[in-house]
Amino acid sequence: MSAPSPTSTDLVTTEPARTSLLPAGRPGMLIRLGSLAVLLVIAAIFPLVITNPLYTQFAVDTLIFVAAVVAWNLFSGFSGYISLGHAVFFGTGAYTVGLLTTHWKVIGGTIFALLPLGGLAAAVVAVPFGLIALRVRRHTFVVITIAIFFIFQLMAFNLSFTGGVQGLSTPFFLWSAADYNNPFYYVALILAVGAIVLAWLIRGSRFGLRLLAIRDDEDRARGLGVRAMRTKLSAFIISGFVTGMVGGLWWFFIGQALPETVFDPNFDLSVVLMAFLGGAGTLAGPVLGALILEPLQQWEAITFTNGYVAEISLGVIFLAVILLLPRGIIPTGKEFLTRWQAIRARRGQPAQDGAAPAASGAAVPSPPTPKTGSIR
Repeated sequence: MSAPSPTSTDLVTTEPARTSLLPAGRPGMLIRLGSLAVLLVIAAIFPLVITNPLYTQFAVDTLIFVAAVVAWNLFSGFSGYISLGHAVFFGTGAYTVGLLTTHWKVIGGTIFALLPLGGLAAAVVAVPFGLIALRVRRHTFVVITIAIFFIFQLMAFNLSFTGGVQGLSTPFFLWSAADYNNPFYYVALILAVGAIVLAWLIRGSRFGLRLLAIRDDEDRARGLGVRAMRTKLSAFIISGFVTGMVGGLWWFFIGQALPETVFDPNFDLSVVLMAFLGGAGTLAGPVLGALILEPLQQWEAITFTNGYVAEISLGVIFLAVILLLPRGIIPTGKEFLTRWQAIRARRGQPAQDGAAPAASGAAVPSPPTPKTGSIR
């Protein structure tokens, strides 16, 4: 005996109301692509419209940290291994590019061609670094990354070819002082966009899925056939490569590399805080965190003469993020929006249930007569 076909009333009561405010399907994809295109155009014309050197300096620093935070997130955000030693890659890239520029006497715009070599040197350092640190889990991994960081900082202080406490100075650049920041801005923009695209490609790949599986449950991922050590080390090397290029660009822009500035613990703290503020493990979260915090830190540096103000505010912000936004702005915002949509859908469901059958013309049983004194 065949089951009776559902009536229009059944369809209305069982089909969920479509009240999502987020774009879906092809129109949603077009909206997202259009928004990204607009942002890229704004970023491309920013130094042409805003010519104040102070603001363009803020912009260069911000883009440098966008690339650095996205690179950190490629490993730590996707794998769940929180690294506090990425300044090792940053400093390695800075010193490598600095030494090559000095010995090869590279001048002009061709200096930026050395950035991949700085990234390559950082990637080479990431191999033994990762083979040592990635053999342990979670909190022990954090401690080992800190220890290796201080080893590299001490080496920079004491090795002769690094310049010791005097560091390395950049050469004079040939472009005009009026638009001095512009070449650095566009190279930083290329690095930031490239890092974001790389993160997007990794997140949607099998490699990215393996990283996320390790983050969720590494033992179970191993049981399902994921080669955890190889996957973690590969992500560590990729992250180190991008961070090394960022360090090389930073050396060109700042003009000098000192052991305490390129191997700076505040760099690691800032990168981690930016990622957690926006949402570690997401694609847009680290970008948002860098866009918020780095301009704030730059503003504090020129506003307050006491250098400890920035460090104190960094610690306060870190505590506030951990206590109030442990998952970050973007994941928390998505959860809030989902709950609000669910509440909106529940409030709108009765009215839709009553209106749809009448519009379809189907026979609907009349509602029961209310009892005397009842409130409907």
